[in-house]
Amino acid sequence: MAYAADFLRWFSEEAVRVSGDYRTAPTGDFRIVTTRQPVGPCYLITQWNFPLAMITRKVAPALAAGCTVIIKPAEATPLCALALAALFADAGVPDGVVNALPTLSPAEVTGALLADGRLRKLSFTGSTEVGRRLLAQSASSVLRTSMELGGNAPFLVFADADLDAAVEGAMVAKMRNAGQSCVAANRFIVHEAVADVFADALRERLAALRLGPGGAPDSQVGPLIDAAARDKVAGLVADAERRGAKIRLGGEVPAGPGYFYPPTLLTDVPPEAQITQQEIFGPVAAIAAYPDEQSMLAAANATSAGLVAFAYTRDLDRALRIGEALEAGMVGLNRGLVSNPAAPFGGVKQSGLGREGGFEGIHEYLEVKYLAVQA
Repeated sequence: MAYAADFLRWFSEEAVRVSGDYRTAPTGDFRIVTTRQPVGPCYLITQWNFPLAMITRKVAPALAAGCTVIIKPAEATPLCALALAALFADAGVPDGVVNALPTLSPAEVTGALLADGRLRKLSFTGSTEVGRRLLAQSASSVLRTSMELGGNAPFLVFADADLDAAVEGAMVAKMRNAGQSCVAANRFIVHEAVADVFADALRERLAALRLGPGGAPDSQVGPLIDAAARDKVAGLVADAERRGAKIRLGGEVPAGPGYFYPPTLLTDVPPEAQITQQEIFGPVAAIAAYPDEQSMLAAANATSAGLVAFAYTRDLDRALRIGEALEAGMVGLNRGLVSNPAAPFGGVKQSGLGREGGFEGIHEYLEVKYLAVQA
């Protein structure tokens, strides 16, 4: 909730910083004036895992730019969107500016809206597969699009890393929201000189976490969103084990109600395991050891995703070198959390288009207009 509020705070400040330009044309006989105007009505499709912040990171820049919005929340979390829309109304936002539209027929509703000539912008957070379909649908109307799609984040630990800091960062990057985050660490790529020590330390930290429902005061790892999500995680772990990975912790669905999956640690994960190519979206850390920087970097980039990457090293030259070489829109250097309203959030390759947050976020909702003014 605090994260959601911060987007409103950040973009309320950016609203008054929307700028243009004024200059003399090279020919000297007229002036070039540029300004930015609202793109127009926006359709915002959000994910369930951070049901308030996923909305405000889109609504806040849209409102700051001067756009009206239709919010289509995830089917699993519609009430947050309705509550937030009521708060906007209470705060004085005029009727018709912020519209929440929950539905159990998302394809039908989305198809109708994308075909409406009044719509000018689509912003989507979700899977790469759905994002591809929405991009194809948007093409017929030439809509402005922003896509925050799936990730497959590598977490690199070099031989010279501060291992205590790396383990601490791994806990944040992996276990935030029980691993149900597009920026969660997916593949732990560790130099072979420190792989065993890192795995032992991470196992100790994971084993100490308490599994339980969100309402319980001692819970540290909650359930996954539904049965399908848990089945996917269990299937990825089983596939990795069949291919030679070792289960060092967890790996079994607990008895009892709820869609729980325990904190799980895998080592010796082979590159052909499905868990290295699919977004886990669960509390599973998959470790593979590599002999040198080149092989670690190659493994990190061996994916169609490019949302975020993490790297731990004490060598400043290596940190900058790796930071530039990693094929990701965001890189956490000696840090396990990159998300911040003041920073541009987004990926490269098949992880999306555009940026949310930062100075860049408001420009996704603005069009540049050029005025040629006779001198």
